Amino acid sequence: MKNRDYKKFGMGEYYHIYNRGNEKKEIFREQDDFRFFLERIKKYLFPEKFKQRVRELLPSNTFSLISYCLMPNHFHLLIRQNTEIPVTALMRRLGTSYSMYFNKKYQRVGGVFQDQYKMVLVDDNRHLIWLSAYIHQNPKVANLVSDLKDYPWSSYNEFLGQSTPATCDKNIILQQFVTLDEYSKFLKESFFLIKHKKDMEFLLIDN
Repeated sequence: MKNRDYKKFGMGEYYHIYNRGNEKKEIFREQDDFRFFLERIKKYLFPEKFKQRVRELLPSNTFSLISYCLMPNHFHLLIRQNTEIPVTALMRRLGTSYSMYFNKKYQRVGGVFQDQYKMVLVDDNRHLIWLSAYIHQNPKVANLVSDLKDYPWSSYNEFLGQSTPATCDKNIILQQFVTLDEYSKFLKESFFLIKHKKDMEFLLIDN
């Protein structure tokens, strides 16, 4: 079964959602842009912590963020749908909110993102584990950092217990490793395969 651009949604399912800037341009130009995007994600994940108009929010625990990485011209989110409300409800709010912010700040009009986001159903544990590695390795593969700890716009440091407060529900990944050190070792060993796209077809990632 092809699971790229999955259009059916189910409670308890995991989805890899990603998109990049229109014409591959930057969607995060400054640190405040990264912060705004992350704050909007938190608003929709933890609505009880924000005093906003009800129509803008989703019920608590509608979705869980498993891992993420924001790159200058694209983003990756690994999300679990916890209710019957489809993940499109989250992405519609997130995309609209960020586009309005970005266009107003930089005095521009038009689409910020390249078409609609891509979404892939994550349908087995191997896919889930390797996808977490792929997402976390993005900054190093792109030569933005040599040590993943130095990149602040991913969930890597949260996975290693070096970032608070918690945003991600990372246990589904970490519980498949005996220790945190084993997960860290797995990430290090995954770098070459991910960078050179060796045996990565099952991730269904666009070049």
